[in-house]
Amino acid sequence: MVGKKIIYVHGFMSAGSTHTAQILRDYMPEATVIAPDLPIHPEEAMALLRKLAETEKPDLVIGTSMGGMYTEMLYGIDRICVNPAFQMGSTITESNMMGKQVFQNRRQDGVQEVIVTKSLVKEYKDMTEQCFSQVTPDEQRHVFGLFGDADPVVHTFDLFQEHYPQAIRFHGEHRLIEKAIFHYLMPVIRWIDDRQEGRERRTVLIDQNTLADSYGKPKSSLHKAYELLLDNYNIFFVSPAPTNDPSFISRQQAWIEETFSSPAWNHAIFTNHPQLLYGDYLISSTVHDDFLGTSLLFGSDEFKTWEEVITYFDRLGGQ
Repeated sequence: MVGKKIIYVHGFMSAGSTHTAQILRDYMPEATVIAPDLPIHPEEAMALLRKLAETEKPDLVIGTSMGGMYTEMLYGIDRICVNPAFQMGSTITESNMMGKQVFQNRRQDGVQEVIVTKSLVKEYKDMTEQCFSQVTPDEQRHVFGLFGDADPVVHTFDLFQEHYPQAIRFHGEHRLIEKAIFHYLMPVIRWIDDRQEGRERRTVLIDQNTLADSYGKPKSSLHKAYELLLDNYNIFFVSPAPTNDPSFISRQQAWIEETFSSPAWNHAIFTNHPQLLYGDYLISSTVHDDFLGTSLLFGSDEFKTWEEVITYFDRLGGQ
C-alpha cells in the first residue's frame, strides 16, 4: 500500500487513538492511515465517514466491530469488515453496554464518558437497517469480511455471506490483536493492493502430500515456510479429487483452512493432474517431470524438510 490512504474505522466505545490504528501504521509505514474519532450517534458518525471518504478518497477502508458495520455502507471503495456488528442494537444490550460507559481510548475532544440509553440503542438499530442497501456484483468484489472463529460478541458471518461471497473465518476472537492483524488481515490487504496495482506474483503450488505428518499434524517448520512464502508469492494448495469419496474435498479444504486460516481462503485446487497446472514452482513429494515450472521434490536429499525449502526460497530472493 505504498503511497496509499487507508481509513481505519474503530469499534464501539473506542477512538482513533486505538492501538489497532498504530499497528496498521507500523506494518504499512509508507501508507497513510487515517483514524477519526467517531461521534457516538450513528447518523453523525456515518455522515462524518462519508464526508471523509469524499475528501480523502481512500484506497482502502478497514472497520472493526461497529466500524465494520459502518464500513460496509461506504460503497464504491475497497473495504474490509472485521467482525462487523450488523446487529449493533442487540449487541449493545446483550453485552451489558447500557448506562454509563467509559471510552477505551483517548478522544481528541476530551470526552471520556457517555450514557448509553434506550434511545441511542434504537438509533443503532435504525442504522443497521440501512446495511446491504446497495450491494451489486461490482460491490461484492470490493468487500471482504473477516470473522474470528472464537468471537463471543458478534455472530454475523452468515448474514454477511448472504450478501457478499468473500466471507473468511480466521483464528481469533472479537478484538483484533496484533497477531490477527499480521497473520490474517495483512494477507487480505496484500490481495487488495495486488489487484489495485495489477501486480502478478509468482505462483507456488504446494501438494497436500507435503503438509501433514503421520498423525495428521502440520509438519515441522511448515507454518514458518508458509509465512515466508506469502511475502513474495501467490500460494495455492493442490489436493487430489477422488471420484469415489465425495466428502474428501470438503474435509481436505476444511483442514487447509483450519491449518492456514484466512490466507488460504479460496486457494485450494483439487485435481488429479497437478503437473498440468500453470505455476512457477511445485512442491510435492511425488515426481512431476512434466510440470512446466520448477519442481521441488519434497523429502529428497535436497529438500528433506521444510527448512531446506525455506533456504532455497531465501536464496531466490522472491524470484
